[in-house]
Amino acid sequence: MSSCKASCSVLLACFIVGLCSVCQCSAAEVDANQTANLIINGSSTRPIPETLFGIFFEVSFLLSIQEFDSRLEINHAGAGGIWAELVNNRGFEAGGQNTPSNIAPWSLIGDQSSLIVSTDRSSCFERNKVALRMDVLCDSTGGNICPAGGVGIYNPGFWGMNIEQGKAYKVVLYVRSLGSINVSVSLTSSDGSQILASANIVDSDVSNWTKAEVLLEAKGTNPNSRLQLTTSRKGVIWFDQVSAMPLDTYKRMSMSRIWDLNSNLGINLKLETTLQKLETILSGYIDFMPGSKIPIASQYLYDLCFATGAWFPNELIEMIDDIKPQFVRFPGGCFVEGEWLRNAFRWKESIGPWEERPGHFGDVWMYWTDDGLGYFEFLQLTEDLGARPIWVFNNGISHQDQVDTTAVSPFVQEALDGLEFARGDSNSKWGSVRAAMGHPEPFDLKYVAVGNEDCGKKNYRGNYIKFYNAIRSAYPDIKIISNCDGSSRSLDHPADYYDYHVYTSASNLFSMTHKFDCTSRSCPKASVSNYAVTGKDAGTGSLLAALAEAGFLIGLKRNRWNPDAIVFNSSKHYGTPSYWVQKFFRESSGATLLDAKLQTNSSTLVASAITWQNSNLPENKAKFLLSGKCIFQIVNFGNSKVNLKVSIDGLGLSSRLSGSTKTVVTSSNVMDENSFVDPKK
Repeated sequence: MSSCKASCSVLLACFIVGLCSVCQCSAAEVDANQTANLIINGSSTRPIPETLFGIFFEVSFLLSIQEFDSRLEINHAGAGGIWAELVNNRGFEAGGQNTPSNIAPWSLIGDQSSLIVSTDRSSCFERNKVALRMDVLCDSTGGNICPAGGVGIYNPGFWGMNIEQGKAYKVVLYVRSLGSINVSVSLTSSDGSQILASANIVDSDVSNWTKAEVLLEAKGTNPNSRLQLTTSRKGVIWFDQVSAMPLDTYKRMSMSRIWDLNSNLGINLKLETTLQKLETILSGYIDFMPGSKIPIASQYLYDLCFATGAWFPNELIEMIDDIKPQFVRFPGGCFVEGEWLRNAFRWKESIGPWEERPGHFGDVWMYWTDDGLGYFEFLQLTEDLGARPIWVFNNGISHQDQVDTTAVSPFVQEALDGLEFARGDSNSKWGSVRAAMGHPEPFDLKYVAVGNEDCGKKNYRGNYIKFYNAIRSAYPDIKIISNCDGSSRSLDHPADYYDYHVYTSASNLFSMTHKFDCTSRSCPKASVSNYAVTGKDAGTGSLLAALAEAGFLIGLKRNRWNPDAIVFNSSKHYGTPSYWVQKFFRESSGATLLDAKLQTNSSTLVASAITWQNSNLPENKAKFLLSGKCIFQIVNFGNSKVNLKVSIDGLGLSSRLSGSTKTVVTSSNVMDENSFVDPKK
């Protein structure tokens, strides 16, 4: 048994201790008379599901790391976030299908005496007919000479493009002209004065739409850069589908490509082989130096490895990977519904070659997305992270309109087709489409959510039953999640899980640590997929919010169930206190929960304890066997210091103290937040 005192005001501490060892704790400032006893019974255990913690993607400026939680496409968490595309509105479709249209955020280089820019519907892509037309009025000679550097267009990306010295960037675009062209493709500073990388596309015949690719190696660093296309040659040029991607990405290859390389070349590749590793391994086969030409004999190999697949920026994905999410809920919540059904996410329009995806206007979050990060890429991301995918699909309901149950069959079929795309044999209709995209083996999709927060709407229950019966008949192993909250009363329809969403104040969320203590343990189970502190009492990502969420998580863990966690701009990122709390809980999935009781008069102290079991040993010895470690997670939500005593009962006679370590999330003020200036405050 041991006792210890704490040092800061309000904190969460995660303790990793050895057998029968001492735990340490921290607490607050004033009343030194408060004492708590934490009594852990090493012989009383319960398993924690492998799916205890995960992430929710809502296409946006956030990654909510939260049994089931997720959120990504809000404020460009997808496009402009975990999707590595640098160009915003790469197909010029964001202004709508009517032309002429707004091309924002593209802007002009040059004035009306030298350049006229418009849009028309001349693209070679049937589902993306809008193209940009550039009438160049000036020339390199004659009476109307182009300004130095030429005229053209530029794109600032989403937050300014983060270009780093020594790194390579692949630019792909489609071009057409009535005459010969000489177009400079450049990465520059935000005002164009600093050229970071540049290459020219020179061609005497592009009368038909032509795909052009260049590799640019940055000679400097600028976190607020832009991509520009310029020329000093008079004529008319059309551009479409302009993409810029860093080659330094978190990208993995499908098993089919790995098998092809291993069998044909005898190269030892594994599923976790990343782009960077592959560049080294294949250095004898492909010249990867930016700006150089890929040998003709190696073009097939290059296409095999990199022509398709997901591209994710290393830093953001590594932060997600560090939390070890056991599931990813995608592609979002409100993003799936749409304000109106015509603007809801449609998975079939988000697969196939990126140039042919029509994209859509996300009218809930009020911006255009080209859907380069689509259904296939989400499935790849979950596979790369070693997580379980949870697919949320539209059930015929948006915020403002909905389909009657008698007419919902097309939506049901679209969901079934989506399941076949993910899970079907490579010879099936939609499984063959997946295979053609480079992933012949099925994805491990076993969880689906029918809609998002739609339970109270007129047609939800009727529509839900249609989806439930169809999916259960075709895929009896799939777990189906209802939108209706079953925590306070039983559901009136069948489900494997029910969604529970809560956004509230810090004090209220912490008080919910016992929310599920008296909930029925019979099916369906809870899927706590959205939770966060959003009240005015905790700012926009403070320590206080994280502590409240930590207390709530301990309650979820005790019952064996499962706001923005990562903030980023073009060049920087940091984890909010909530992110670091999530890192504390990452080891809980699949662990063993020990019986832990607090003896205290304080209502602001909560704790839990976990360990791991070895199923190969007799039950009475299967305690504390993963490196001999036990983890105590303790939250002090109050503003007073606490003396904590910890005792562990139920251990074998051979147990010996082996030391302890302490990790603390705390600060001098509970309203403190991390920032770009002080990311680990």
